[in-house]
Amino acid sequence: MKQQTILLGRIFNIPIGLDYSWFLIFILLTWSMASSYYPAEFKNWPAFQYWVIGAATAILLFVCVLLHELGHSVVALRYRIPVRSITLFIFGGVAQIAAEPPSAAAEFWIAIAGPIVSFALAGLFGLAQSAVSSLTPLLALMKYLAYINGILGLFNLIPGFPLDGGRVFRAVVWGITRNFRRATLVAATTGRIFAFLFILYGVWQIFSGNFVGGLWIAFIGWFLESAAASQVQQQTIHDLLTGHKVSQAMTRSYTTISPDATLQQLADEHILGMGRRFFVVQDEGDVLGLLTLHNIKEVPRSEWAEAKAVKTMLPAAQMHRVRPETELWSALEQMDKDGVNQLPVMVDGTLLGILNRESVISFLRTLQEIKKE
Repeated sequence: MKQQTILLGRIFNIPIGLDYSWFLIFILLTWSMASSYYPAEFKNWPAFQYWVIGAATAILLFVCVLLHELGHSVVALRYRIPVRSITLFIFGGVAQIAAEPPSAAAEFWIAIAGPIVSFALAGLFGLAQSAVSSLTPLLALMKYLAYINGILGLFNLIPGFPLDGGRVFRAVVWGITRNFRRATLVAATTGRIFAFLFILYGVWQIFSGNFVGGLWIAFIGWFLESAAASQVQQQTIHDLLTGHKVSQAMTRSYTTISPDATLQQLADEHILGMGRRFFVVQDEGDVLGLLTLHNIKEVPRSEWAEAKAVKTMLPAAQMHRVRPETELWSALEQMDKDGVNQLPVMVDGTLLGILNRESVISFLRTLQEIKKE
């Protein structure tokens, strides 16, 4: 998981993380519930009770969001699609599913599972109100959670990418056209239209006097537009790279260094002087490992003069690697999955080149230039 994420644990062996931005929305939601919503609905509570129920509401709301994302994840696992993680953040939650669904039906059921969970929770909290009707604070909590889960389910069914409704819509278009690319572009374009409507409505709310609410709606619209645009870009890159191999994009221009080279030497001669970001550590032609700028930054600067490359590098036995005939898009997915920026391209222990993000970007630019001509 990302470094800015706090690992809470695992459910169904899926890492559950909390992004630091969650604390901001937790504070804002608690404050909003304690100072506005509950005092307006229930006027005779003690002051501390508003804050206790407000905090409980914020926590339980994100538990509901987690269950919503688990709905997607469990169905994905049923289709044998790995789920890398679930992360709670300022806008709710996201399940990082490792691959695109294998069929339109799989896409549909994975996408619809989240809203189904939200509607089920709305029903359960609605039924629970009768059991706690004599306990005003709990009744208020159940009432709000029933309402907000219903809203969450409906909001996610808006037919625009990247919302669940957008994925449901993509599944339907995919099923009708049998064309995943076209379905993705249609759903993403629809998502951008809804995003701009959110932004316009938010701006209108701001000028109508509802500054905080309008700003939040516009912010959500901006987030949705960015996500939809990113999906279009990802699909465009996928289309360009389809059919191309790692051997076409890898770079054969890399710096080899001695295992005894110090980090200070590398910083002075190669990193600052030549902008190098990674090095292949070799001894008499044998690849010993890969040393990246990230590895170097993990060593205190005061130790660079003595620290050797061989002690800092990632050993060859631990290197993630790829073969030259591997599909380029698959290699990029592997880089993302492994959290690395470079993949040594090797055959039978022989290093042929390095696939890194810079070489892929350069290859993409070449493909785009050729396409324009």
